[in-house]
Amino acid sequence: MVFRGSRSDSVKAEALIFSIVTFILSLVLLYNFDSSTAEMQFIERVSWIPVFGIEYFLGLDGISLPLVLLTTFITILVILAAGKSIGDRLGFYLGAFLILEGVMVGVFAALDAVLFYVFWEAMLIPMFLIIGIWGGSNRVYATIKFFLYTLLGSLLMLVALLYLYYVTGTFAIESMQSAPLNLLEQQLLFLAFLMAFAVKVPMWPVHTWLPDAHVEAPTGGSVILAAVMLKMGGYGFLRFSLPVAPDAAASLDSLMIALSLVAVVYIGLVALVQEDMKKLIAYSSISHMGFVTLGLFVVFTVAAETGDWNDATMGVEGAMVQMISHGFISGALFLCVGVLYERVHSRQIKDYGGVANPMPVFAAFMMLFAMANAGLPGTSGFVGEFLVIMTAFKASFWVAFLAGTTLILGAAYTLWMYKRVIFGAVLNDNVSSLCDVNKTETIILSTLAVAVLVVGIWPAPLLELMQPTIQNLIEHIANSKLR
Repeated sequence: MVFRGSRSDSVKAEALIFSIVTFILSLVLLYNFDSSTAEMQFIERVSWIPVFGIEYFLGLDGISLPLVLLTTFITILVILAAGKSIGDRLGFYLGAFLILEGVMVGVFAALDAVLFYVFWEAMLIPMFLIIGIWGGSNRVYATIKFFLYTLLGSLLMLVALLYLYYVTGTFAIESMQSAPLNLLEQQLLFLAFLMAFAVKVPMWPVHTWLPDAHVEAPTGGSVILAAVMLKMGGYGFLRFSLPVAPDAAASLDSLMIALSLVAVVYIGLVALVQEDMKKLIAYSSISHMGFVTLGLFVVFTVAAETGDWNDATMGVEGAMVQMISHGFISGALFLCVGVLYERVHSRQIKDYGGVANPMPVFAAFMMLFAMANAGLPGTSGFVGEFLVIMTAFKASFWVAFLAGTTLILGAAYTLWMYKRVIFGAVLNDNVSSLCDVNKTETIILSTLAVAVLVVGIWPAPLLELMQPTIQNLIEHIANSKLR
């Protein structure tokens, strides 16, 4: 099937309508959400496979709702940004993103373990097609690597879920979270979950699939991958690893903190030497997602040092804010690269220079997102990192010091890229003839700029939405489950 001319515009308009309606429905959920309780809300529960007690069981709390809103928000921008480079199969391309949106929302809303696993694995198919069909010249290698890494990690998660079913007799996630387990059981379950969620975050050393996937993916694929799909790893830790195996998480917290700091520091240094803009932003994503896992696992050290679990709450809040903020910032940076690639057809930093001359409005937008990526106060990039670093200080000065190096490294690699691309002499004749952002690009970048500034200046509503659920999680993991 081939779409050209007005038919292509019609297909894009239809997809955009579907995505906007979905976002409006998620706003309705937000409007009706009771942020004073940690209870699951908007429950849908229907028997699916009765012989095994498997259910179509959905619900939202203060942790999952912000991620659902992020998913529906980013999907609109991805569809709006779909450009001429997609070619004649625009309908299939946009359809893949709409399917992916539904599956990702399912991951965040699923309260049955089998349903969660089905959504988790189903998510691979549309992304595999997006990269494999509309990706770059090395897309086959990137898609196979992406698929194998995520699939193999997920198989261990399936084993863990089946064992929990054997122990509890149910696939209800809330029942699994309350099951008493000995330390060995918890540690084995934690490691099984770790393989699935660490790949998705991704954590060092299972991060190598991400730069390849980003470089080969079309702009929309990179945006969804960085802005939403990476958050599923952090969400998995919050939904499974911490509440199901809190004693194992406490015993292995030093390992998780060390891996997080390697991501923050070492991957930050790796980003410094990248010549491809997409690859630089991909490594930046790994470094910044290290703050998510650091915030989630430093809480055990903080509680041990201070004797007060309330001091640990800020770390989980910082991790959640970092996930939402990273979705805005990384999505915006990949869209900025996409704007340049549509015009020059190159991602290499050396092929640019002096872009600010023909594209001053674009340069202003990219400056904001670069500053946010570097953690400038007043932007969303500062809030989550600040909360995590402040929590880390309560655990150890050196942990906080190493985490704080991201403020230097992040500024170094982001501003280095920005300076070479946007300022300086025009190094390419194609650059001197560039046209500034069009109306659609202005709308997309303006929307993300507002999101980055609102969360950076006024994070209170987001924190208030999450606090009861996070407080309930902290109370849950504070009590040993050893039998």
